Amino acid sequence: MCGIVGYSGGKNCVGIIMEGLKKLEYRGYDSAGIAFEEPQGLDVLKAVGRVENLEKLVKSRKVKSNCAIAHTRWATHGKPCVLNSHPHTDCKGEVAIVHNGIIENYAELKAVLSKKGHKFASETDSEIIAHLIEEELKKQKDFFKAFVLAVKKLKGAYALAAAYKNAPGVICAAKKQSPLVIGKGDGEYYLASDVPAFLNYTNKAIFLEDGDLAKITPSSCEVFNLSGVKQNRKVNVIKWSPSAAQKGGYKHFMIKEIFDQPQATKDTISTLPADIKKAFGIAPAAAKKIKGLYIVACGTAYHAALSAKYVIEHFAKLPVEVETASEFKYRSINFQKNWLFIAVSQSGETADTLAALMNAKKAGLKTLSICNVVGSTITRASDYTVYTHCGPEISVASTKAFTSQLAVLYSFALHMARQHGVLGKAEFDKLYKEFQTLPELISQTLKDEQSVKKIAKEVYKSNSYIFLGRNASFPIALEGALKLKEISYLHAEGFAGGEIKHGPIAIIDKDMPVVALAPKGSLYEKMISSCQEVSARGAKLIIISNTPTKGAVLVPYSNEYLFPILAVIPLQLLAYYISDLRGREIDRPRNLAKSVTVE
Repeated sequence: MCGIVGYSGGKNCVGIIMEGLKKLEYRGYDSAGIAFEEPQGLDVLKAVGRVENLEKLVKSRKVKSNCAIAHTRWATHGKPCVLNSHPHTDCKGEVAIVHNGIIENYAELKAVLSKKGHKFASETDSEIIAHLIEEELKKQKDFFKAFVLAVKKLKGAYALAAAYKNAPGVICAAKKQSPLVIGKGDGEYYLASDVPAFLNYTNKAIFLEDGDLAKITPSSCEVFNLSGVKQNRKVNVIKWSPSAAQKGGYKHFMIKEIFDQPQATKDTISTLPADIKKAFGIAPAAAKKIKGLYIVACGTAYHAALSAKYVIEHFAKLPVEVETASEFKYRSINFQKNWLFIAVSQSGETADTLAALMNAKKAGLKTLSICNVVGSTITRASDYTVYTHCGPEISVASTKAFTSQLAVLYSFALHMARQHGVLGKAEFDKLYKEFQTLPELISQTLKDEQSVKKIAKEVYKSNSYIFLGRNASFPIALEGALKLKEISYLHAEGFAGGEIKHGPIAIIDKDMPVVALAPKGSLYEKMISSCQEVSARGAKLIIISNTPTKGAVLVPYSNEYLFPILAVIPLQLLAYYISDLRGREIDRPRNLAKSVTVE
């Protein structure tokens, strides 16, 4: 959620740091701050609100520095204000820290420190870390050793960076359950919560693992575990281009990323196995032993999982249980033998999804992750990983990651069906050939953008919306409602089409737009019947279909289980244009963060 940026090297890094903070704005924040080295020691500047507010303050001070750590905060402990903003310092102002996560034992630690005479300036849990380091420095003059001793006392989740007045050029970092990545440059190192923060300067990234502690200088980066044993961490070459994280002339990242979807799905599909013998890294013998699936995710990824349940059960005839990770991880589950656990996460750092995956591993299940970020925590913890190849997704509201997740899960369904003998070779080949046309089908769908924009102009003043779907399209109705309320702040709900008579029809009137997904297939007639019912109550009816239907927005024809990937695109566009017409902050909606890395 919060964003961390750091630099140690030979350049004046202030501009680099400010740019990095802006690249992490999609994570959500309410304030920003920077701690920087200068000849007389450390100095700290903070500002509430946009990074631009901090940038103005920095420019007014004409700050120059070769080493700095910075932070964008999303409040968890203490209201948004300058005192609660990061970086936090110790009593003397000699140690500065930035922290993402939650320190569960902070009250206990704060009480101990208070008895030793420490005075605290903020309401946050994070501030105690600076004071812990100060306390250790009284006994241990080596900054990194003092940092390690302080970190050992912490319980909870953290991505943490610290700087010390008497250790110029040194940044100490630690990671547990919150993402932290180091960028390797030429005579310089970067530190960040996510790769886009430094991608303009280096594409070489070192992903820290849980329990890692790093000592960074301009010329070196050493990684240790809590026992002091040096760790070898791979330097990954990031293939995203810096331009992939720019708007490219679009008004918002969200609309750019909607139009990125043909390429994102093409890149993703190109890496998926058409050869049944190489399906998802799972050997054929092991695949045949799979008796069922747990699929767990949060938010938009959860809707991808829900839609996949219908697809997998239809094609592969395997039972599928889908649940939100935040519920799954606390349930007492009688795990079924020979079931596969699948975690779906764009970032690979979603705290609830990671905790659910670890529970499944403890129960002895094999685990598969579907993720967009190479080297992320969830992928490292999984037995098998399938990557979506979307490039960075900057807008908080997920679009291209969602369609790519659906594509991976559709491919998985076909492969499981083939492995289990439900689909013969000829039928598998036919379905997979249709699947491989998906990027072109998405391109065709996007050509009807103006029709959706026209509808948005007709309904954007409404304050409440209903979305309807059946079968594999029912979760897409849920996703359409979520997308709209995420970025427009309007009330929207999704329902199964057959449930409309069981309560929801009571709230339908002439002021209520109803969006219905009606693919040609087994339930087309029943869905049209539901449409007629809401239309009879005066609702403004918007139909999305793949077959000629009166008044419908048409997407290209495909089978009804591929239809959801196409149908969600008009819903994304509808949410975008309604929100734009209402003047919303589309890429950074209030109260939301891109990656939820704490509970």
